[in-house]
Amino acid sequence: MSNILDKAKAWLTDTFDPDTVNDVRKLIDTDQKALEESFFQNLDFGTGGMRGIMGVGTNRINKYTLGKNTQGISNYMKSVFPNEDLKVVIAYDCRRNSKTFAHQVANVFSANGIQVYIFPELRPTPLLSYSVRHLGCQCGIMLTASHNPPEYNGYKVYWKDGGQLVPPEDKEIISEINALEFTDINFNKNSELIKVLDNSVENTYLEEAVKNVDFNLSDDVKKALNITFTSLHGTSITTVPKLLEKAGYKNLQLVEEQSEPDPDFSTVKSPNPEEPEALEMAIELANKQNSDLAIGTDPDGDRLGIAVRNTENELVLLNGNQTMVLMTWYLLDKMKQNNSLTDSHFIASTIVSTPLMRVLTEAYGVKYMESLTGFKWIAKLIKDNPELDYIGGGEESFGYMVGDFVRDKDANTAILLVCEMAAELKSQGASVYDQLIKIYKDHGFFKENLVSLVKRGLEGAEEIKEKMIQLRNNPPKEIAGERVVLIEDYSNSQAKNLQSHETHPIDIPKSNVLIYYTENGTKVAARPSGTEPKIKFYISVNSNLKDTSEFKTLDKELDSKIETIKKELGLTE
Repeated sequence: MSNILDKAKAWLTDTFDPDTVNDVRKLIDTDQKALEESFFQNLDFGTGGMRGIMGVGTNRINKYTLGKNTQGISNYMKSVFPNEDLKVVIAYDCRRNSKTFAHQVANVFSANGIQVYIFPELRPTPLLSYSVRHLGCQCGIMLTASHNPPEYNGYKVYWKDGGQLVPPEDKEIISEINALEFTDINFNKNSELIKVLDNSVENTYLEEAVKNVDFNLSDDVKKALNITFTSLHGTSITTVPKLLEKAGYKNLQLVEEQSEPDPDFSTVKSPNPEEPEALEMAIELANKQNSDLAIGTDPDGDRLGIAVRNTENELVLLNGNQTMVLMTWYLLDKMKQNNSLTDSHFIASTIVSTPLMRVLTEAYGVKYMESLTGFKWIAKLIKDNPELDYIGGGEESFGYMVGDFVRDKDANTAILLVCEMAAELKSQGASVYDQLIKIYKDHGFFKENLVSLVKRGLEGAEEIKEKMIQLRNNPPKEIAGERVVLIEDYSNSQAKNLQSHETHPIDIPKSNVLIYYTENGTKVAARPSGTEPKIKFYISVNSNLKDTSEFKTLDKELDSKIETIKKELGLTE
């Protein structure tokens, strides 16, 4: 505790503004628990950049932790791009303080002689990713905490390829930041180097999105699709309606109560389209309007949730694996019809996503590539393989990226792709749900479930660490009565075959992930979240669907198997 107190007292100097000093002094005098949580560690970069609770302290998002990051990045940019005109673009979401933080970050960059482009108001993350390359910047910053609770904010860093930071730049930048003191931050802005963007970049992005997802459907086919959309109080209200209008989708209803940006996300418990509750208002409106689709996005507009009509004409929320598989099928099938698939094409997904992605992709004779969780790794696959042509790809956490004009998950373009697929299927007398069942019949019925255990604060971090140690030291020998035959440990890049006792290296960067495979293809992955105080368990089971008439029966059997696995692993309440 003395170390924490020393760290806190360092914030009582004139390096920090009077309000910050007063808040820190109040914590020291009245709230030891909050003091400990605010200073016990330095906020780290995770899979989606840096996220945390807003407040004073080294473990909080504030002017000084963001300023130190920005100063470190400024120093690094000068060292690695010594003969270039340095440029950065900044965007921000609807969260409390996002706009203020964005301008504070802009001040630091400009104080270091770096040209800054900043959006005039909230805009979605994929537009920021696009803008980096479009404007010829070496770096981009997005102020957002994605779908985290209202008390959070965050700082995503993009590099010159438009993707988020990956090795070696991430470690080098972190070293640069860690070498700094808060006294090293230069907040003295140079107004001449800060330019507020007009609408031209956004308009070009929307045109590119339409071009990437244009399958020559007729106007009548598009008009026949009835869509309900909610931005869940976030940024995508600035882009999705414009995009659908530009693409010819006129039949769009907005959930007006959720169209207004709101940092408290007052109409939902969580602004996360992974949660069924988040789309309740959209589904309610969709039922009133007899919509074919109900669609929602997270606050920074990179994740999407889709509800489609099932065989009973009820709107049901698809999970991230299902939407990813459907979008991948549509892209591959359209390219096959056009005879445009080549040996250079590839589809990408992540190690915790459904195995059906590999099965489906390889059935079309296309290369499948896998990465760690997080779209920065998919962007890295594109960057590291310039001889290959990226088609599309996604991850189970409701993210998808169509083409490589954006280098991060993009709910805008993905929504347009879903609408194209749904409209065409409807014109053929079929549905998205019918097509999903057909994919299961043709390629295997894979069903997934995600369990997230929330563990907050210092004690929670220790619990997560101990849980991963236990899983490594005492791995299960059986899962749901099936022998575990393979264990992949990404922390040491080793895969061990439990039958032959042979090990082989995993050619993917190290990460704190464990995956168990059984003799029947059941897959269970465990990993601490890189953006939230959670440990996540990803369960995948599968079976053969011989006839579509057996879908409901087999669906229940797979659900039952998942529940058995959750009980065995102690993941149920």
